[in-house]
Amino acid sequence: QVQLVESGGGLAQAGGSLRLSCAASGSIPSLTVLGWYRQAPGKQRELVATITSGGRTNYADSVKDRAIIGRDNGKNTVYLQMNSLKPDDTAVYYCNLKSRTAIGTMTGDYWGQGTQVTVSS
Repeated sequence: QVQLVESGGGLAQAGGSLRLSCAASGSIPSLTVLGWYRQAPGKQRELVATITSGGRTNYADSVKDRAIIGRDNGKNTVYLQMNSLKPDDTAVYYCNLKSRTAIGTMTGDYWGQGTQVTVSS
């Protein structure tokens, strides 16, 4: 069982920055992909960024030049640094953990409760 708890959301002005954190606890497998997703009112949930246990990252086109995802050496926390924030970044941001086997087969999929990010113009 894995639990994910997001924090760091809040209010920011356009052009500002925000750093989100997600603390993972429980039985965490060795091979994981940690990611951030977001969902704005009336919109579908979308991928923001992911990072593998080996440190490989992937970003959505909408944030690739403005966001940095990282995880600590203990793999118990994942961060999302958002810079040059835009009003369109306003959404509930969700932390996600996907566990995999050595050959890439998914064995788990866990979600946090979300943290609100509001960007004003």
